Amino acid sequence: MEERFIKGVELFNARSFFEAHDTWEELWRETRGDHRLFYQGLIQTAVGLYHLLNANCRGACSQFEKALSKLGHSIPAHHGINTSELVREVRECLNDAELLCRGEISRFDQTKIPRILLDEVLLSSKAKE
Repeated sequence: MEERFIKGVELFNARSFFEAHDTWEELWRETRGDHRLFYQGLIQTAVGLYHLLNANCRGACSQFEKALSKLGHSIPAHHGINTSELVREVRECLNDAELLCRGEISRFDQTKIPRILLDEVLLSSKAKE
C-alpha cells in the first residue's frame, strides 16, 4: 500500500495527474477511515489539475472545491504530507481557475502547480503504527 501511495506522489510531482489519480484511486477503494477521505482529496486535486491544464476551468473548480473540503480534515499534516501547505496551494489554483472561467486571466501560471513533499520521518513513523 505504501509503495502505491509514494508512486502516486511521484506521478503527481511529474505532472502525470491522470496516472496519479489512477494510482491513488486503487488505494482509496481499499481504504477505510481517515486515509480514505485523504486519498479522495488527493485524487480530486490531481483531477482538478488535469482539467486546469486541459483548459476545463469549470471542471477544475469543481474538483478543487471537493478536494479542499476533504483535505481540510487532514490539516496540518497527514501521511507524511504537509497538508496545510497543500491546501494553501490548491486554494491558489482554485482562485486562478475561477479567474480563467471569468476571463480575467488568459492562462494558468504553471509555476503554481503544487508539488507534494513527503516528510520521511512522519511517513516512517506512520508505517510503524
